[in-house]
Amino acid sequence: MNSHVKHLPADERRAVTVEAVVELAGLQNPSEITTAAIAKHMNLTQGALFRHFPTKDAIWQAVMEWVAERLMARIDGAAQGIESPLAAMQAIFMSHVEFVAEHPGVPRMMFGELQRTKQTAPKRIVQTLILRYGERLHRLIEAGKECGELSIELDTEAAANLFIGTIQGLVMQSLLAGNVERIRHDAPRVFAIYQRGIRSAQ
Repeated sequence: MNSHVKHLPADERRAVTVEAVVELAGLQNPSEITTAAIAKHMNLTQGALFRHFPTKDAIWQAVMEWVAERLMARIDGAAQGIESPLAAMQAIFMSHVEFVAEHPGVPRMMFGELQRTKQTAPKRIVQTLILRYGERLHRLIEAGKECGELSIELDTEAAANLFIGTIQGLVMQSLLAGNVERIRHDAPRVFAIYQRGIRSAQ
C-alpha cells in the first residue's frame, strides 16, 4: 500500500482497509492479524485506522460484509442468463472456485469466524451468507428436478449441502497443500463427479 491512502476520503479509506485485511489474510493466519499489522501494510498509523473503525471487530465485520457482497454478486452473475439449472450450478461452482483462487485469505477468515464459540457480528454475516447461498442452490436444484435434468428423487437439501461442502473440501486441500492454484485444476474434475451423482438417469 502506498502513501496516497492517507489522503483518501473516509469511505474509500474504509474500502482500502478491508482490501488490505483480505490481502494480509492470504499471507498469514487471520487470527494473528493485528491492527498494527494492518496499519503498517497500509503505511498508516493505528490512530488513523481507528478514526474509521472504532475497534478491530468493526474492521472484521466490514471485511465479512465485503466477502458476502462480493461472493453473492459473483455467483449470481455467473448463473445469470443460463437456462439450464445444472449448467447454472456448474457456473456458480467454477465462479466460487475462481473467487477463492483470487482471494485465498477469504476462506481462512470464514473458517476462523465459524470456529468462534461466541456469536459475533462477523460470524452472523458468514452464517447468513451460507444460508443465502443454500437458498440459491435449493431453487436451482428444484428447477432442475422440474425440467428433468436432475433426478426427481434427489434430496434437495443434501445436494445443496454437498455442493457447498465439496467446494470447502477443495479449499481445505489447497490450503493444506500450500498451493491455491490447485483448486483451479481440481474443480472441473470434482464437479464432474458431483454432477453424475445428481443428474437424471434419463
